[in-house]
Amino acid sequence: MHPQYSTLARLSLDLSIAGRETVGRHFSSRLDGGRVSRTGRQAAAVDNSVIRAMARWPNVPSVYGWMSLDRRGRWCLQGKPVLHRGAIGFMNRNYACTDRGLWYFQNGPQRVFVDLEYTPLVFTLDGSRNLLDHTGRPAGQVLEAWIDEEGNLLLMGERGIGLLCDRDLQSLADDFHYEDDSVCDEEGIASLLEGSAATSVHLNWYGQRIPIATIQRQRVAEEFGFEPRPRADDVDE
Repeated sequence: MHPQYSTLARLSLDLSIAGRETVGRHFSSRLDGGRVSRTGRQAAAVDNSVIRAMARWPNVPSVYGWMSLDRRGRWCLQGKPVLHRGAIGFMNRNYACTDRGLWYFQNGPQRVFVDLEYTPLVFTLDGSRNLLDHTGRPAGQVLEAWIDEEGNLLLMGERGIGLLCDRDLQSLADDFHYEDDSVCDEEGIASLLEGSAATSVHLNWYGQRIPIATIQRQRVAEEFGFEPRPRADDVDE
């Protein structure tokens, strides 16, 4: 075991230089954890340099409580956003999930578990209104949708559950429709949240009519099978 991998200094160093050894082959890793993905498994790209490090230094202790993902899809180290593009790209490519719904990125031979401010994926819209998750991967087909008591929109993509970034929520305002396909206004959304809506509301997304259900924020992690605060006691290593 390489002893330096158990220190915050090593993690900080790796984040500052990550992405410089990222060319070459990519290998697949499991992404689904519990009920995070309801549509099966989808492979994540794992850097060749990561595979080499895992082979060289097996059984390196995992890291908990240092890295987090905020509700806008930003990686944070001890609460401060990571700004280095190479580091962000490295974490994006090596982000994965255990069978028990604990999300992490593979930092060389070491798993760095990620605290989640809300969901394990955060969706944004690009200039062409394509839905991408915070790692830059396409969300694929949107399967289901929910809105919580705070007005947050949750979407089930092919890779799993994700929060739509609040900056993009207004862009979808005209895509909320009533059963008769008329545009749902703010009053209709409020009625939906209160449970007093006289008619159903759906998201009109590229010709799909995706029913919008309601959900309490405190139930989201349990409902979709992920752990928002992974700690050593949650992991069998």
